[in-house]
Amino acid sequence: MPTLSPTLELACDLIRRPSVTPLDEGCQELMMRRLAALGFRVEPMRIEEVDNFWAIRGGEGPVLCFAGHTDVVPTGPHSAWQHQPFEAQIDDQGMLCGRGAADMKGSLAAMIIAVERFVAKHPDHKGAIAFLITSDEEGPAQHGTKAVVERLRARGERLDWCIVGEPSSTTLLGDIVKNGRRGSLGCTLIVRGKQGHVAYPHLARNPIHLAAPALAELAAEHWDEGNAFFPPTSFQISNLNAGTGATNVIPGELVAVFNFRFSTESTVEGLKQRVATILDKHGLDYELNWALSGLPFLTEPGELLDAVAASIRSVTGRETTPSTSGGTSDGRFIATLGTQVVELGPVNATIHQVDERVLASDLDLLTDIYQQTLERLLA
Repeated sequence: MPTLSPTLELACDLIRRPSVTPLDEGCQELMMRRLAALGFRVEPMRIEEVDNFWAIRGGEGPVLCFAGHTDVVPTGPHSAWQHQPFEAQIDDQGMLCGRGAADMKGSLAAMIIAVERFVAKHPDHKGAIAFLITSDEEGPAQHGTKAVVERLRARGERLDWCIVGEPSSTTLLGDIVKNGRRGSLGCTLIVRGKQGHVAYPHLARNPIHLAAPALAELAAEHWDEGNAFFPPTSFQISNLNAGTGATNVIPGELVAVFNFRFSTESTVEGLKQRVATILDKHGLDYELNWALSGLPFLTEPGELLDAVAASIRSVTGRETTPSTSGGTSDGRFIATLGTQVVELGPVNATIHQVDERVLASDLDLLTDIYQQTLERLLA
């Protein structure tokens, strides 16, 4: 491998630790040591089986927090990878290959190096710099950022701005930043019928036949128009199960799993009520079990977005586009503190895939973007 920059050296060190959710495998200890050497007050927070830490440096004034996760998704069969997933190889095209290169150990390395350089240049910087890191973003996400945020809220900790290192870029580094996310509301619907013999349908009630018109109406419903920041709310059925496996038995129950990705134009209670109204109209005997994964959040143009956009422009010459597309992130928990949240990281083309990779030089540019953002907000 060629001589590595400090960011790439640290990224490789992190990637070589097989920290599949909820394992951390020493990633956080490595980060905490480097932050403690800069004068950060470091607080490990192990909650249930999840490793987290909170670290902060500075005094009165606005707080800029870097947030992210050390856990990665499973690799699948190692034999399918061109380079072994935890070896952190840089290939002939200059791509850093390995699980977590893009999502999101590359960003974590860029954050640490950017802060080291900034603190060396501005030891008495304004406000405070913080880190909120978890090992449970890719999993259930109950004992990670969500739980740490609740502790910070109870202590009255201040978080003005937060940069989450999720891989936000689409084609080129910095072309997209996420300034919000849609909410995610899931549900398991149980429709009850009556089991019977297919030759005697008058003695049974087929829940598939009964539910089909209602499911079709739910799928065709127009939930809202969206707005300038969010697309319209979407409804998708992800699982549909019924039957005993036999061809001559009418099932007694149907189970449908569906999900809303909803904008700020809809509310949780409003969506729940509209679903119940449609199901009631079709006279179904049903049960709904709802699960809210996160509310929508939005960071409107202001200090944080302006600083990030100016830094991307300075480093890459590109104009960035704010977007709320995609899935959920831990930003949804941090935003509940009233924090302006932006997601900024490398290109996301290979995240969660075999042969995950990121352009190695992009991580050095990302380091510069993070550092310039610090300069604009806290220097």
